[in-house]
Amino acid sequence: MKKKSLFPATGGFLHGGDYNPEQWLDRPDILKEDIKMMKKAGINSATLGVFSWSVYEPSEGEYNFGWLTDVMDNLYENGIYTVLATPSGARPAWLDEKYPEAMRVDNYGHRNHHGFRHNHCMSSPVYREKVSNIIHKLVENAGSHPGLVMWHISNEFGGECYCPLCVKRFQDYLADKFDNDISKLNYAWWNTFWSHNYNSFSQIEPPFANGEISSLGLDLEWKRFTTWNMTDYMKSEINILKKLTPAIPVTTNFMQMYGGLDYHVMAKELDVVSWDSYPALHNQWETFTESMESNSFDHAILRSMKKDKPFMLMESAPGLVNWQQYNKVKRPGVHKLFSLQAVACGSDTVQYFQWRKGRGSFEQYHGAVVDHLGTDDTRIFKETEDLGNALKKISKAAGTIIEAKAALLYDWDNRWAIEDIKGLSNETKNYNNICYNVYRQFLRLGIEMDVIASDSGFMDYDIVVAPMLYMLRPGVADEMKAFVEKGGQLLATYLTGYVDINQLCYLGGFPGDGLKDLFGVISEEIDTLYPCDTNNALFKDGSLASIKDYAETLRVSDAEVIASYTDDFYSGTPVVTKKKYGKGCAYYIGARICDEKMSSIFLEMAENAGITRKELPYGVEYHKRTSDGESYEFYLNNSEEVQKVKDVKGINLLNGEQVNGILELGKYETAVIENV
Repeated sequence: MKKKSLFPATGGFLHGGDYNPEQWLDRPDILKEDIKMMKKAGINSATLGVFSWSVYEPSEGEYNFGWLTDVMDNLYENGIYTVLATPSGARPAWLDEKYPEAMRVDNYGHRNHHGFRHNHCMSSPVYREKVSNIIHKLVENAGSHPGLVMWHISNEFGGECYCPLCVKRFQDYLADKFDNDISKLNYAWWNTFWSHNYNSFSQIEPPFANGEISSLGLDLEWKRFTTWNMTDYMKSEINILKKLTPAIPVTTNFMQMYGGLDYHVMAKELDVVSWDSYPALHNQWETFTESMESNSFDHAILRSMKKDKPFMLMESAPGLVNWQQYNKVKRPGVHKLFSLQAVACGSDTVQYFQWRKGRGSFEQYHGAVVDHLGTDDTRIFKETEDLGNALKKISKAAGTIIEAKAALLYDWDNRWAIEDIKGLSNETKNYNNICYNVYRQFLRLGIEMDVIASDSGFMDYDIVVAPMLYMLRPGVADEMKAFVEKGGQLLATYLTGYVDINQLCYLGGFPGDGLKDLFGVISEEIDTLYPCDTNNALFKDGSLASIKDYAETLRVSDAEVIASYTDDFYSGTPVVTKKKYGKGCAYYIGARICDEKMSSIFLEMAENAGITRKELPYGVEYHKRTSDGESYEFYLNNSEEVQKVKDVKGINLLNGEQVNGILELGKYETAVIENV
């Protein structure tokens, strides 16, 4: 794969974050000191203008961009580049006062008041017009600046709107999807149930909180529509920028596994994927190692949306945040470890919210590189400076990518469908956590794993794991068969292939759409277990694996039975099967089996696929970035103990030492090994 550095002008990684000089225009001494401290900390970028609309345009048609270009000039003269945001994430009060239709309507049908942020209607023509006006002015004043390296579209898209404009747009969206034939929609949503048939698309309303909340098809299509509408709005901004500044790439900052939008859809419109990482580190419900493993999964799902290039860590907190239930400070050494984890997972940037803490309002106590103290001798500033030096030392790794041979299938609309199931248990479905647990087991085996949409194509992988793939998109079953037939190792679990994309159950047994033939099993029933219920899977080698939450009773046709239940009325019946299909194998796990046994199955699949695991002590995370014959191995000690890793060879770019066999890592220490 050819090396593609996102920011070649920097000669390496982008290091910076949100900078709000408009809050300090009355303090030129502070703005001057900011430049001095940025250079000391190794900061080479600043994100400007994210929430600057009311300063750009204090009243309608009155514009003020002089301060922006002055700041960009000062940054550029000091080797600091600009990521420039469109200011649509928060509207000025004059806009809402004059154009109330720009404000959203909630799911009770009430128009929101002015306030907070992201309170705009995506469908509003007048809002789009005002955004278009401010973007044109922004480009006119700053679009040709030599320091501009990236457009940042709005900020953390989210939410939904139930106003009349959005309702009409939803109806038109449905009419287009169902060929303007209401009978097709009625059938797809099974609307004869409870006498829910519609006579026309104009009768359909979104799932208002005080309206129709029992239609699974309606719920799902509303979520899909919200993504479609938000993407259409985002494209309205992107199209302007692409027309006026075609050479400047665009991104927007996603939010982890945010449940309100399908990021797979939105990512297609971006040049680069970026996201904001704010895990609750040092919490009381999991170990620090587990928190870091979960964050690695988040990196993987965002990275995998554009596998051929690095992604961007757009926001992170160098110290703490101000909005979690308990706002813990990152412990000494964690900032560097956390930031280099993003780089290890494929990011070409480490960026923060924010550079300097504000004096007032909602985020005055949100962490920053520069505290209210205003000096460069704080612990957090020194750790940021240390990271800046580290990023320079490993700069040659910028532009390289992760090349995984294993993939996990994750779909947002499958997640939405599972959450909406009227059955099983609302307490234990936990689709996201199950996907994370699969990734974690591969991470501990030292095997890199992408996280991809089920219909994005996976024939280039050797291993595919499809946990709880309840909803089958068109063509996915056929691709699964072709994948295994050519030699792939495929694993599916309980709750696979129950419904189609409209949430209609398949007839003839689960998994549907022909997957019964691939796996050689039919699921007759699925039992929901109480926390006090116990069962186990007894494997052929005599080992036991505990079972919790869900257990399917399976009818096996031509698959090999690997394990059987030990308890309940289905004791002795199959729970784990394997079937050879063409040159590959299809595994089916009929119950929620403990992670340790799942890991052993994954290891068997890796051996079948010819993938060599990396022997790692507990708490050490491993990633490898490659391109153009270059190779960089990252080892991160996510534990508080000294760890030793075997079979490591190369130069540690962080300290210049040659490693030839044993790599020793102290608490929270990272090594970046260049293979030469």
